[in-house]
Formats: sequence, structure tokens, C-alpha cells
Amino acid sequence: MTTLRTAVIAGASGYIGQAVRRAWVDAGVTVRTIGRGRSSDATWDSPRSLADVLQGADLVFNLAGRSVSCRYSRRNADEILRSRTETTAALGRALATVDHPPQLWVNVSTGTIYRDARDRPMDEVDGEIGTGFSVAVARAWEHELFDSAASVRKVALRMAIVLGSGGGAVNPFVNLARLGFGGPMGDGGQMFSWVHVDDVGRAVTHLFDHPELRGPVNLAAPSAVTNAEMMSEVRAEFGLAAGVRLPAWALEAGARVIRTEAELVLKSRWVEPRVLLESGFEFAYPTLESALAQIRSETPRGLLPVALG
Repeated sequence: MTTLRTAVIAGASGYIGQAVRRAWVDAGVTVRTIGRGRSSDATWDSPRSLADVLQGADLVFNLAGRSVSCRYSRRNADEILRSRTETTAALGRALATVDHPPQLWVNVSTGTIYRDARDRPMDEVDGEIGTGFSVAVARAWEHELFDSAASVRKVALRMAIVLGSGGGAVNPFVNLARLGFGGPMGDGGQMFSWVHVDDVGRAVTHLFDHPELRGPVNLAAPSAVTNAEMMSEVRAEFGLAAGVRLPAWALEAGARVIRTEAELVLKSRWVEPRVLLESGFEFAYPTLESALAQIRSETPRGLLPVALG
């Protein structure tokens, strides 16, 4: 088995990128970065620097893309799409010019590519692709990856909602619970697929260690829950007895106020990590209870910061 020694992270300044970078550095991995600022080892507007940073690396993990936590105005929608497809295309062009390219290119995608599912989980083999703006973005994103001329092993990492302390998607749920609105959202029956941030880097390392794995790979903990169950566990972990249900119309109104889309909590995402499980990957946080316990241990009292769209 080849040991991971050098990795490139594109989009390392974001919440997930920072967490993965810390974990890999702690494990002795040399990490190079691609971004838009001077602190990065390479920048998107310099094809030469992209090729230089990729030369001789073991893998590249691309997380670049504008946050989807915003209103899907024409301007924001264009930026969401371009920030994903253009960076992926730039990576592909650079990789095609490198004499010693990485063995593996992992490009983030999203579990939202699957249809709204309450009847059964969606895996990489039998999962049904959905419709709508978010799905169209995901399909275009993956098209840029798999149609790239770069002759390296490619994985589209269809990631579920990422939870972790210090940021990420959990903060709004904790805030709602602490304000007394920690009941079900909508009818509460929509499925909630998630993954702890610590398992993201571990999963990418697992993919590197298993050269037979390629194509779409789902990254979600194996224990999806309903929205009602998720909010109940948030309340239980953070010591809150009850919470008011938020009907869909209230979520739609609230989403407009904080400049985001209610779809982010109302769509039923039921993502099964079939490829990872069948290849022997073991999640550090397989249950929501274990993930929330770790998050609570590092979460301060009071309202938590939330990035507005």
C-alpha cells in the first residue's frame, strides 16, 4: 500500500478544507494549497502555478465552490455554477500538463444530486438522479471532472451535509433549538443525511488507499435520520426539553430574511455510502448521537455564528 505523503487541497480556506488540512498535517502529510489569496501555494488565475503545485503530489482534493447557503438569484446561481465548473476545468487542464500527476483526483460533488427520497436510500448503483437547479449544478460539476483529459483516477465525492464543531451546518440547528424553535421542520419526515467533518479527510485517505475505487462515491454516515429525529437529538444533546415545530411557510419566510433557501432543510436527502462501506471504511462517527456528543464538547454556550447568504 502506498503511503499518502503529499496532498493538494483546493478550497483549503473553507471550513471543511481547514479541518482536512489540520488532520493531514497532524498525520505527517505535506499539504499544498490552491486558492485565490496570496497565502495559497497556487492560484486559479495562474496555470503555471497550478501545474507546479500538482507536480509529484499523491492526490488532489478539490473543495472549491461558492457556498449554496444563499438566495438562488440569477447572479448567485451563476456564481455557484461557475465557481465549481471553472475550477474543476482548470484543474483538469493543469493535470493534463503535469509529468508526474497525482495518483488520485477527488472532486467534491453533493448528495443533493439524488432525487427527493423518503421511500429508500440512494446509493451509487441504484440511486436516482433528481431535477432542479442544485441537481443541474451537480451534474455539470461531475461532467467537468469525468470528461477531463487528465489521465488520473477520478472520484466524485457526493458529500452529505457536513457537521462539526466551530462552524459548518450544525450551528443553525443549535441556534434554533436554543431559541426554542428546535422542533421538526416542515412535516419533519424528510430524511437528513450527514457526515462528521472528521470523517471527510479519513474517507479521502481511504479512497487513496484503495486504487480500485473510482467514479461517484457517496460520503454520508450510515445512519440517516428524519428531520424530526435530528432536531430531537440536537435538543437532547444540548439539554433542551422541547422545541416549537416550524411549518414550511415559516421556513420559507425565515429563509428570505437570512438570505438562503428553505430547500436546504426541506428536501429529503437519503444518501447511502455503499461504496465506502463495501470497501471496508469505518466511520469514526457512525451515529448522529456520537457526532453531536463530540460537537457539544467543543461548543460554547449562547448563539453560534452563522454565515448569512
